[in-house]
Parts: sequence; C-alpha cells; structure tokens
Amino acid sequence: MLFLNKEAIENSFNMVDAIEASKAALVMYCQEQANVPLRTNINVTEYEGQSLYMPAYTNGQVEALGVKIVSVYPKNIEKGLPSVPSTMVVLNPETGIVSAVLDGTHLTQLRTAAVQGAATDLMANKDAEIAALIGTGGQGFQQAIAMMTVRDLKELRVFDINFERCKEFSAQLQEYANGKFSTKIIAVETSKEAVTGADIVTTVTTSKMPTFDAADIKAGAHVNGVGSYTPEMMELPTELLVKANSIIFDTNDGVLAEAGDIITPLKEGKISKEDLKGQLGEVALGKVTARHSNSDITVFKTVGTAVLDVVTAHLIVEKCQENGQGVEVNF
Repeated sequence: MLFLNKEAIENSFNMVDAIEASKAALVMYCQEQANVPLRTNINVTEYEGQSLYMPAYTNGQVEALGVKIVSVYPKNIEKGLPSVPSTMVVLNPETGIVSAVLDGTHLTQLRTAAVQGAATDLMANKDAEIAALIGTGGQGFQQAIAMMTVRDLKELRVFDINFERCKEFSAQLQEYANGKFSTKIIAVETSKEAVTGADIVTTVTTSKMPTFDAADIKAGAHVNGVGSYTPEMMELPTELLVKANSIIFDTNDGVLAEAGDIITPLKEGKISKEDLKGQLGEVALGKVTARHSNSDITVFKTVGTAVLDVVTAHLIVEKCQENGQGVEVNF
C-alpha cells in the first residue's frame, strides 16, 4: 500500500496534470462511464461532527475506484486539529484491494481548482489577461494557480472581506508565482475593484449573498462559481445568470441538488432550465458550445463530484509510482 502526503503529490503531479484529469473525469461522466453513488453523510452528534463518504468508479479512458472520506468537526480547531480533515482511499478495480491512501485535503484543493481551470480553459476568451479571485480561504491558492496555468495573465486581483489576510495571501501568492508566471498579484479592498474590467472572475467563498455586483461584469467575461455548495449559499448574483449567454455545470445532478446560486433563481422564475446549456464534459466533447463570440458572458458552476476525486487520485498514484514518491507499506 502506498501512502502519499502533500509533498509527495506535489513532487509528481502539477496543475496541468490535474486539469487534464478533471476533463477526462467529466467526459467519462457524460459518457456514462462512471458510477457515482450518492454521498453518505453520518452525523456524530456527541462530538458535533459529521462524517461523509464519497465513492466512485470509472471504466472509460481511466479505470479508477476509490472513496474519499471527509469529516466536518468544527470543534477540532480548539484542539489544534483541522476542522475538515480528509483522506482518499484508492482501490485496485480488478481486485478490490486498497492500493493507496492520499492526503485528501490537498487532493480536494487540487481537483476543485483543476475543474475551475478546465472550465476557464474551455470557456474563457483565449486572450484573457486580467483575472479576479474572491476569497482567500483554503481553496484560494490553488484556484489562483489554476487561472494562471490556463491563461497568460498580466494581472490577478485578489479580494477578501479581511483585507489584512488578503494582503498576506497576495504576497505569498506573488512569491510563489515569481519565476513561474508573469502575473502581477494585486490585493484590493472591494470586490468592485477586483471584478471591474476582469476577463475571468472566480469566487470561492461560503457566502450566503452575492460576492460581487453583476453590473460590474464586462461583456466577454467568464465567471466561475466555486465556493457555495448548499441551497443556502449564494455567491453568484442572480442578475449575472439572467444576462449570461451560457451557463455550464460540472454535473447537472450535483448543482441542481446543492447550489443555492442556481436553485434560488430557478425557484423564483428568474432563470429557467432552458437557460442551462449543459455540463463541462459535454463542452470538452464538443457536444455543447459554451462560447459563441468574444462578447458572450459565460458562467461555470461547480459543487464537486467524487468522479473528480477518484480519477485524479488514480493518476496521482500512477505518477508517484513512476517517480518513486511516497511510502510503501506491506499491509
């Protein structure tokens, strides 16, 4: 059995790899080459915790089997422990034997950013050079890397409700980007400063209200809604969805069941099912055209799916085995 921590994964598997893994996973999902059961949630009321199990199997261009275990224990912070620890278990599809265990927290950050990167690559204008990132939490860093990976950005504006945290995050991101990307990272004090004139906007927060004003989004912009994942959360302004030329999801089932950004305007009749153009895998396959002109406003909404975890994890294990990364244990 192979054990892979964050360092081992980073030494063998980069954002380009992760973006291609996301495209492959969603293509297989759309081609019905994936079995993704509903997530199982177990409440652990004695400790105010919740344990979630996300299994999937794919048998297309990548054969992968596994389950991601995610726990949500808010009181862990008082104990100096992660409040949302996660572990990925990879199984051999032929034998059903566990073959690897991965740092699920890093995997989640990587694949969540990668699916945004895949959407941005497939939907944003090719000459996009100014981007905005709203939210500097645990997902923010990889989200920025994904945008810089798929487009040659001159400028990335970063906004967070805590400006001091925003400045610290931006400085760390700039230090990382130097020598890898030619992007200038700028911390800004308002979301208006971030999104006005931006070619790409990515919002990754758990906000229950829109994180920016739709009126500030220019013609031709591509917007990614990444953070909200419950019916109560709503990062994207309804007005943006109304004027968008194209709205694409990672998976229809997931978004329509979980994303308040979409559920609320549908219930209110502000948008209809006809406004929802399809899934990202269909865009990758050429079955759906997300952008018809440079002036189109395109929107991508993701809530995540276990198929992204198992495919990305499988490919990580392959790369790490090739490069001699990780710790092997006889079990």
